[in-house]
Amino acid sequence: MKLIYLDYNATTPILAPVQEAMRPFLERHYGNPSSSHAMGRACAEAVADAREQVAALVGATPEEIVFTSGGTESNNLALLGSLLDLRLPIHLIVSAVEHPAVMEPAKYLARRGIELTVVSCDRYGMIDPAAVKSAIRPHTRLVSVMHANNETGTIQPIAEISRICRARGIQLHCDAAQSVGKLPIDVPGLGIDLLSLAGHKMYAPKGIGVLCVREGVHLEPLLRGAGHESGLRAGTENVASIVGIGHAATLLRTHQQDGAERLQKLRDQLHARLKEGVGDELLLIGHPTERLPNTLNVAFPGVVGRELLARTPDVCASTGSACHGDLLTQSPTMDAMQIPAHLGKGAVRLSVGWPTSEKDVLDAADALIASWDTLRD
Repeated sequence: MKLIYLDYNATTPILAPVQEAMRPFLERHYGNPSSSHAMGRACAEAVADAREQVAALVGATPEEIVFTSGGTESNNLALLGSLLDLRLPIHLIVSAVEHPAVMEPAKYLARRGIELTVVSCDRYGMIDPAAVKSAIRPHTRLVSVMHANNETGTIQPIAEISRICRARGIQLHCDAAQSVGKLPIDVPGLGIDLLSLAGHKMYAPKGIGVLCVREGVHLEPLLRGAGHESGLRAGTENVASIVGIGHAATLLRTHQQDGAERLQKLRDQLHARLKEGVGDELLLIGHPTERLPNTLNVAFPGVVGRELLARTPDVCASTGSACHGDLLTQSPTMDAMQIPAHLGKGAVRLSVGWPTSEKDVLDAADALIASWDTLRD
């Protein structure tokens, strides 16, 4: 049985060129970048090169790049590092479609006395900048809105939200784990103060991430120690993985436009074949146009997404619902979009990636249609 992997929004493979770039730092160059001898200097230079590569991908300066253990740490550092040590009253705004790596630290801050406002979305999962504007209070210090949603692919109007924040001197954090490499990201152009990236969403290893911290933005570190990463993240650098995310950033930057066009073509072929087999009852979840080029979230009528995928074991994908005992619950994102439960239970997220072929998407569509037919009957 050949597995067809359509879960690139969950994690990506490490591309072969990225593995080759990392190999010397797993086998030969194992020095501590803080050491002054030759092997340490080689590793320090590799980290510096990677910092430049990531900065070039997002339009930042190398000095603004902080390496972390992943997107979760980056998001926690952005929120907790911005607000935890400030004097109350403090107000934080987040969107209703944020990843738990943003929503959970936001709730933690609320338990510590910080006022929290969760801004709702429309039926496509999009945040209205006017809703952000109306939620701002005199003591609002930070707004956190993701660039694109991991479940639906819906792209948020970050530039408009940024203009509202800047006019009031409020910092903006953006979780861009899903959009990096799929959409152009220009940190100064978009007006983002804090930007989170995750290596394993961009064909680099798991366990490595980035927080881009705009010059002049102050953060309190979560990890304290010997002052690595400009004092914002203590701990000896994970050199091999840093080299990996740097090399992946260069590949994404080089092939971003043609890669995105190819992904969108595959995504649309997948959608067309599914609609042909299922019919107009197949519900697209997410914005019809303002959506990541690789992401297709659809609800199959009359079935449960988990059961559909269980009956199609050669297709690797994700669902929008979870089973708790006998209770089937939707994801918070679909709840926020007010997707009716009888439709949301059939949701399946299919996300393509660089290794995906046209045969993969057509074979996967046919397999899913066959399983849907069987379950429906």
